[in-house]
Amino acid sequence: MALNNTYDARLVQQETAVGAGVQVLLLALIGTAIGMGPAGWLSGLAFAIATWAVLSRALHRSRLRSFGAANRVTLGRATLVGGVTALVADSFQSSPPVSLFVGLTAVALILDGVDGKVARRTGTSTPLGARFDMEVDAFLILVLSVYVSMELGPWVLLIGGMRYVFVAAARVWPWLTAALPPSTARKTVAALQGVLLLLAGSGLLPYAANFAVAALALGLLVWSFGRDVLWLYRTSRVEEAPAPRPVRELVAG
Repeated sequence: MALNNTYDARLVQQETAVGAGVQVLLLALIGTAIGMGPAGWLSGLAFAIATWAVLSRALHRSRLRSFGAANRVTLGRATLVGGVTALVADSFQSSPPVSLFVGLTAVALILDGVDGKVARRTGTSTPLGARFDMEVDAFLILVLSVYVSMELGPWVLLIGGMRYVFVAAARVWPWLTAALPPSTARKTVAALQGVLLLLAGSGLLPYAANFAVAALALGLLVWSFGRDVLWLYRTSRVEEAPAPRPVRELVAG
């Protein structure tokens, strides 16, 4: 984020308020276009309120002097995810227009590669921005897995829930919170989840093909998480192992 010389919480918080307002506007447009029911409205509004509250609190703690261009892109993507959430919730009563569902999701997925580039080019990468981006990604995958599971079965929910299970497990086994080394494979698998779930939920393929696509997404995710968990476990064992005693000490003992 571009930093000013002074910190003014109001200037930063205004951006989150604008984001919440745009979210409500998008819901109104979707509701007018498709006649969205109460489930869609409530889910979309709940997402908007939760995003505003959590992001405002995080910004207050981090004391960022500027919201920054990259976070604006992520906030815009979060707004689209809120629209997708409303459509998926509404789909329990009536199927949403496929073109609208695919359009909102596709733009959200495309923008996933934009905010990171903006942050790197402007030299404004921050832990808050990275966490914000990751949480928006994770929630979109969860929502898409809920949508696809309505056709393929509850096993698809493992795709969206795996990251949250990992976070919960880290509270029990703290070694899971250690930093992982950079991995192109991990980033590729993460990026493919949204694409594959969107393809499976788009209605463009027959049932068997959709099943195979979702199964591929789950298989890749299990492999990626399994590899990372194994690396974290082995690293924690090495760190906990007692250091070898010096030769003189061994002889003296």
